[in-house]
Amino acid sequence: MTDTLTRADLAELIYSEVGISKTEASEIVDQFFEEIINDLVDGNSVKLTSFGTFSVRHKKERIGRNPKTKKEAVISERNVILFKPSKELKNYINDEN
Repeated sequence: MTDTLTRADLAELIYSEVGISKTEASEIVDQFFEEIINDLVDGNSVKLTSFGTFSVRHKKERIGRNPKTKKEAVISERNVILFKPSKELKNYINDEN
C-alpha cells in the first residue's frame, strides 16, 4: 500500500510529465477540483469516464440510535456525496483487466 495521493502530488506529476511550471500545474489541479465541487454544489452529477460518478443525494431528517447507549437522537437532514466507481475501475482494482 502506498501513501495518500495529494493535490501537491498531482501537480508534481503534471509538472514532470507535461513540462509546464509548477505554479501552472498547481493551478490546473485546483481548477479541476473547483469545477467538480461547483457542479456538485449545483446539484449536478460528475462523471469521469473509466473512473466513476460523483453525485449528491439529499437525506431527510430521521431518528437514529447510539449503538452503545441505545439512546435515540435526531439526525438532521443533509446532503451527502456519493461515489459510484465505474466497471473499469472495479475490474482494475480486482485485477480483472
